[in-house]
Amino acid sequence: MADGGPSADEGTGFTLLGESPVARIRIIFEGRNMTAVPGQSVAAVLLAAGIFRLRSASVSAAPCGAYCMMGVCFDCLLVVDGALTPQACMTLVRDGMRVETQDGSPDPTESADQSKAVTT
Repeated sequence: MADGGPSADEGTGFTLLGESPVARIRIIFEGRNMTAVPGQSVAAVLLAAGIFRLRSASVSAAPCGAYCMMGVCFDCLLVVDGALTPQACMTLVRDGMRVETQDGSPDPTESADQSKAVTT
């Protein structure tokens, strides 16, 4: 569902079910404009756009992405509008939302920009 694209499967295996809603909103992921439907989770929008890596593990730096989609596993932690570690699967999209990957384990005393550089 990138930039005005279709709401159906774009080769990712994810399809938006039901009637195609008229209302669309815009989110920005890593500087890339994307369209979303109000009520979708950030994880659902990113998965539908073919984005599977949402963060890196703090110890091994292994890529992590949405796993359980119900707020249990904490593999989908992101930086949203400068706030550290909201779960993408539990965070609903808002128009103009800025989303970035989270790399490593953030120090809560650092800003979001500093946390992106932390990898252990």
